[in-house]
Amino acid sequence: MSAIASLFQEAARLAAGFRQAGPARHVPAHDYAASLACFDEPLPAAGCDMLNVIRQLASDAEPGLHATTGPRFFGWVIGGSHPVGVAADFLTSAWGQNAGNHAAAPAAAAVETIAARWLLDLLKLPAESSVGFVTGATVANFTCLAAARGEVLRRTGWDADASGLFGAPEITVLIGDDAHTTVFSALQFLGLGHDRVLRVRTDPVGRIDPVALTGTLDTVSGPLIAILQAGQINTGAFDDFAAIIPLLKAKGAWVHVDGAFGLWAQTSVKTSHLSRGIEAADSWATDGHKWLQTPYDCGYAIVRDELAHRRAMTIAASYLPLAGEGERDPSHYVPELSRRARGFATWAMLKHLGREGVTALIDQCCASAQLIADRLAREPGIAILNEVALNQLVIRFGTDLPSEEGDALTRKTIEKIKADGMIFAGGAKWRGRDILRLSVTNFQTTSDQAQLAAESIIAAFKSVS
Repeated sequence: MSAIASLFQEAARLAAGFRQAGPARHVPAHDYAASLACFDEPLPAAGCDMLNVIRQLASDAEPGLHATTGPRFFGWVIGGSHPVGVAADFLTSAWGQNAGNHAAAPAAAAVETIAARWLLDLLKLPAESSVGFVTGATVANFTCLAAARGEVLRRTGWDADASGLFGAPEITVLIGDDAHTTVFSALQFLGLGHDRVLRVRTDPVGRIDPVALTGTLDTVSGPLIAILQAGQINTGAFDDFAAIIPLLKAKGAWVHVDGAFGLWAQTSVKTSHLSRGIEAADSWATDGHKWLQTPYDCGYAIVRDELAHRRAMTIAASYLPLAGEGERDPSHYVPELSRRARGFATWAMLKHLGREGVTALIDQCCASAQLIADRLAREPGIAILNEVALNQLVIRFGTDLPSEEGDALTRKTIEKIKADGMIFAGGAKWRGRDILRLSVTNFQTTSDQAQLAAESIIAAFKSVS
């Protein structure tokens, strides 16, 4: 037992040291090739001392780690893995529970029940909804769309869960032109096809055009699934749920919302207008490891029709216990049997922050994004291409240059930003042009950090222009 205590204490010491040191640079010192060289050795013939293994792991891994937990990491929509959630995740790993069902880990099932109730309250979604604790928004979209597929076919008299899709009535899937790639992956996994969809025209910031949607709906009949978006990955834009969902419901559609980060706008009076009407949908996917700041491997599949959710996901076998009256079996809501107990970190973060803390966190990130946008917009040659309504920025450099030269200057600026390492942000294509995109999602990104980030972007731009 003393050896275990020493081992865990050393792991905690190393973890704390990594966090407390703070990132000198927001980019890794090692690329993939250098990291591979650190770990590349033959399989040891004999075992190694536990403490030395953990020390070597930290030593070899850290140069190849991004500062994703740092205050100026804007490359993707990634939260900061708050220390409270990390500590809960430490315990989760140490407890070694299989959260597959309520009998294998009663505490894990119980904490999911409470955390699910808190999430629905916080996100202002129907209280009768069920929540599956999954790896992230990719699997959350998959899970919700599996429930949608089963339910829209059940309404026609077809049991997709028992009979599959061979000979089933054709399902029409409507989706906006600027939907996130993970939604198309979910459709692929479900046998609905990532290309076999009706794509609906979007406006300049990525919102579904209601007029285009109306025209498309006039051509549709039969089972229908519609996928809307809360938070376009580049612009942060929201579909007009209040206008669109009634149109879809009139056609009998199951309406799913990909709200990987945008669903959290529901928690603040400053941003909830963006998601007005979203509660009328049938299912919602979102992440905890984005704005709730849980560690990775934490997402939520939320379905209004609990029975449709269970039909799509329940795993049954004679050796598995049956849930009694009032008992929640976690395996009825996710596509896994053996899995870690994700509810503990979610519960810990919600308990630590409370409603007011989550709201303050969202407001701080959005205010920091706006601060960066305002500062950059004052600089000649830099343009913000989106209305910064949430936490996403679309930035273009060389606005006084021809398009191709602006593309080249934007790429050069991005490479200079990465080389300087004061922040991490990446490039993307938007409407056929190169852009720098920023996602402000970290609980440590205060106004001071935002100001520092803006000045570092301007300095990089000036040095290459």
